[in-house]
Amino acid sequence: MQTLVKRPWRTTVLAGMASYLDAGALVTSGIVIGGYYTAPLHLSPGTVGALLGLQTLAFAAGALFGGWLGDRFGRRKIFTLSLVLYAAGILLLLVAATPALLYAGVIATGLAIGADLPVSLALINEEAPPGKKGVMVVFSGMLWLAAIVAVLMLSSFIGVQGLLGGRILLAHLLLVALVVLFLRLGLGESAEWAAARRAATGQSAADSMPLRFGGIRELLRPPTVQALLATGLYYATWNLGANTLGQFGTFLWTALAKGDVAQFSQVSVLGLPVGFLAGLAFMRVVDRPVRYAWFAVGSALIVVAWALPALLGANKVTLIAVMLLSGLGNAFAGESVYKVWTQELFPTLLRATATGVTMAFTRGAAGLAALGTPAFALGHPRLFFGLIFAAVLVAAVIGLAWVPRLSQAPPSEQLAVAKARRGALSDQGLTEPSILST
Repeated sequence: MQTLVKRPWRTTVLAGMASYLDAGALVTSGIVIGGYYTAPLHLSPGTVGALLGLQTLAFAAGALFGGWLGDRFGRRKIFTLSLVLYAAGILLLLVAATPALLYAGVIATGLAIGADLPVSLALINEEAPPGKKGVMVVFSGMLWLAAIVAVLMLSSFIGVQGLLGGRILLAHLLLVALVVLFLRLGLGESAEWAAARRAATGQSAADSMPLRFGGIRELLRPPTVQALLATGLYYATWNLGANTLGQFGTFLWTALAKGDVAQFSQVSVLGLPVGFLAGLAFMRVVDRPVRYAWFAVGSALIVVAWALPALLGANKVTLIAVMLLSGLGNAFAGESVYKVWTQELFPTLLRATATGVTMAFTRGAAGLAALGTPAFALGHPRLFFGLIFAAVLVAAVIGLAWVPRLSQAPPSEQLAVAKARRGALSDQGLTEPSILST
């Protein structure tokens, strides 16, 4: 029999490129719409804010419905269609000569990246061998950082501004999307999802623990509702700090610390290698019990980081500390661990739906908070940073005290899926890979 030796990592890279394209779209949209396109297309500050805000809301809608569709109709169909929509949206932004095309482009890209992430994460987890699931999910987060580095470096070296500069940045994303789409066509459906669906459709109404696929109501029943609340609240409270730094870091640096944009960019780029190396280290332990200790250290770093401007005021020293300490802490906590939890705590046929729901809730909360961030930060800086400190402290408590008490996917489902999966692989002349073979 043939053994699936290298396929899990191939699937991880191709599905994980959802994170690369997601980060690439968000960062590039901010640079292009907020910078390169502003003067040539006569975009007002209100229009720029509306475009970027609409992209965030479209992401939330895409995650909500894309996750549900991925559980109901399969991973492969949804991440293929979402990538086609992504390429179309980037193309609209690339050729845009009027705000109308920009609105269409940000809606399309927002919906696409929102729909792609939950199903891609589920596919990575389901195709990974036992003992490697966490490391492969965390690896997708490394591709997020890679996209940010690629976009920042490209914007630094292209040497042109205006429409041409923006279109070069967007052409980079379009080219990557088309290459990934071509390569993804060679991926098959998730064997675990297919096995779970067969197990669900083969059950009778008398079964004590019936399986459902794409059933929203199943998420609202114990024990999945507890996992949904815990992961959703953790991600939303942690993300308030991360999203504020990502969207308004330059604003806070220039308005409160009286620094310039070049300084902020230099500090930001300095912190990226630190986060990348820390993420590589975390990949070595994420599938082991020691992960909890690493998560505790990461959470402590994040809490301390946001406590500094709350207690000492916003200045260059405290804001640099926020960027570096939280960047290091986020390698062991925050979004990377949240993604692992969503794959471990939810049954196969609810996994993408649950991830989509919590992502949509988090992006929606971040979008609402962003509406008042500039005015609040300027008017009440200590209180502003104090509230972010309180939010990340709540996230740390949830992650340390609540999540470890949650049960993982029901054993009855795991056994049914494992049995059906082995049968499916046997029919194809394949065997389940061992941990060492990958």
